[in-house]
Amino acid sequence: MKYVRFRDPAGAVRRGEFENGHVQFGNESYSLESDEIDVLAPSDPSKIVCVGRNYAKHIDEMGSDTPDRPLLFLKGPNTVASHGDTVTAPAGKDRIDYEAELGVVIGEQCRHVPEADAMDVVEGFTCVNDVSNRDDQQEERNWIRGKAFDGAAPIGPVLATPDEVPDDAFVRARVNGEVRQYGSLEQLIFPIPELIAEITTYLTLEPGDVIATGTPEGVGPLADGDDVEIEVEGVGTLEHSIRVP
Repeated sequence: MKYVRFRDPAGAVRRGEFENGHVQFGNESYSLESDEIDVLAPSDPSKIVCVGRNYAKHIDEMGSDTPDRPLLFLKGPNTVASHGDTVTAPAGKDRIDYEAELGVVIGEQCRHVPEADAMDVVEGFTCVNDVSNRDDQQEERNWIRGKAFDGAAPIGPVLATPDEVPDDAFVRARVNGEVRQYGSLEQLIFPIPELIAEITTYLTLEPGDVIATGTPEGVGPLADGDDVEIEVEGVGTLEHSIRVP
């Protein structure tokens, strides 16, 4: 099953079932691209827990070392952007990068979750673009300027239940129609159950929180006006544009 969270013509926030390009809620049906509705991020997270260096080839391309445990950082609710949005990057920066990722949407409040039970707290999967301001990321440890600026986490367009997404699902990014990234969930250094167990050792995850599981090789810069597509097999395609002042 797939779901879309949206604002209907009356301004109410709804969640409808998604099938064949249309969102169904009650007796109403809307095209995903319809001007009648505003597609929202599939959840309203209190936080996005991001994982760095979780694909070996991406580690190589960045000239980094493989971590001994998941490398974690946070993005706040201010970073959430939706399908169809235009993300405005911080002004005066030389390099703003795309990073295609699988997002794990948490379905219940949880803490100290064993790996064996980790998938029980997952509501579904979505697409995430971990938009990154490399200028400031390289200058700071906590990556607030580099990773947590407004709109730095486009998410969506749907939430797909786990049965919809293959264990070896591909993750890819296209910029202006050209494929720039392509990887598989089989390549994750730290798989999803291990990530959930590690994260919940330190903090409580709330319903709607998102774990961004890391990006494959091929990250690169965006220019003003670029159109970005983040696709996860079994989920669909998140689309947004970028504005670089």
